Amino acid sequence: MPPSHSSATDPWEAVLERLDDAAKLTAVDPDIHRMLRRPQRVLEVSIPIRMDDGRVAVFTGWRVHHDTTRGPAKGGIRFHPDVDAHEVTALAANMTFKTAVANLPFGGAKGGVRCDPRLLSLGELERLTRRYTIEISPLLGPDKDVPAPDVNTDGRVMAWLMDTLSMIRGELLTASVTGKPLAVGGTLGHAGATSSGVLVCVRAAFNAVGRPLVGSRAIIQGFGKVGGPLAFLLSSAGMRVIAVSDVTGAVHNPGGIDAFALSDHVAATGGVAGFDMADPIDERDMWALECELIVPAALDGAIDADVASRIKAGVIVEAANGPTLPEADPVLDERGVFVVPDILANAGGVTASYFEWAQSRQGYAWDEETVATRLRSTMETAFEAVWAKATNLNVSLRRAAFALAVNRVADAIAARGLFP
Repeated sequence: MPPSHSSATDPWEAVLERLDDAAKLTAVDPDIHRMLRRPQRVLEVSIPIRMDDGRVAVFTGWRVHHDTTRGPAKGGIRFHPDVDAHEVTALAANMTFKTAVANLPFGGAKGGVRCDPRLLSLGELERLTRRYTIEISPLLGPDKDVPAPDVNTDGRVMAWLMDTLSMIRGELLTASVTGKPLAVGGTLGHAGATSSGVLVCVRAAFNAVGRPLVGSRAIIQGFGKVGGPLAFLLSSAGMRVIAVSDVTGAVHNPGGIDAFALSDHVAATGGVAGFDMADPIDERDMWALECELIVPAALDGAIDADVASRIKAGVIVEAANGPTLPEADPVLDERGVFVVPDILANAGGVTASYFEWAQSRQGYAWDEETVATRLRSTMETAFEAVWAKATNLNVSLRRAAFALAVNRVADAIAARGLFP
């Protein structure tokens, strides 16, 4: 059984709270509301693999479909020791709403394996990936469910997944997964797409609140696949990144952190701790630093009511999934903090995945400029739609984003009807 969560931190309960609020805001049909409060399917699988020392270890994995009314299920796969069914289900629901906000022809899914990949050899990691793929294979396929990388997974893992599924089915299924290496049908621009989408939202948010981007100070929580590239992008846009944290610690330099030097340090040491061009700082103190922008780009639940009460930034752009707990929303609203929610801010990644899926199905690769232009256009259109909804309903961007998403999914459900 998955570990239990308290009601305050259960990610599924947090999603339901926001779904219920959106349903009230938009007067969604009660029957459709009830349907969206339950995932379509939750598959839990046992994953036995042979370890390098000869023993058999058994891991647990999940693949969850929340809703597939608007298209094939879409969502990443994460390998993490704290993964459980509640988390995966919540993330699947958020993917339903994220793809709807970006107006992509996908539904919502998520997958995970409870493991610590840092303790696995390359061979063990490959065997784990392939056995997990076999166990969830009945759900997968270009028109059914299209996985992508997430926490602790990457293009190599996606290539193993695609190869395994192709071997099972006896046909090459490049469109069955996204985030693949270019050598097997990946797309240009996918690696930094989430970060690029976050930058679009940062620009739009600062424009909305009437603040200049150049010279403003930023804090990034997380220096991985999203936070790392984002530090470069924000610096290039004229911002000063004054603090960065990851699992190893946090560092602060009020004059601005050199993103290139920090990246080299992380590559050499495995984390930001010990970076000699900035001072160490406790992460809890980092949240309270004077700045204009905070970007949580790590795991969920980082901003609770206490953290929210100490934040001095005027803008938060959520690059991570579910970084703000529902208890923190009224605190941030009361203090006038402009929050761009995760289902909008980090939709650049799934947008690039949509582009890759389309290219794989067409058998025609786009050039990098086409990918970048279409990504920027999609993110700007999504922000404008959420902003219009927020203005119309006189609510925060988070409430507006969920309201817009629930409306779009509900419209699709109503149009298709209920079978049988």
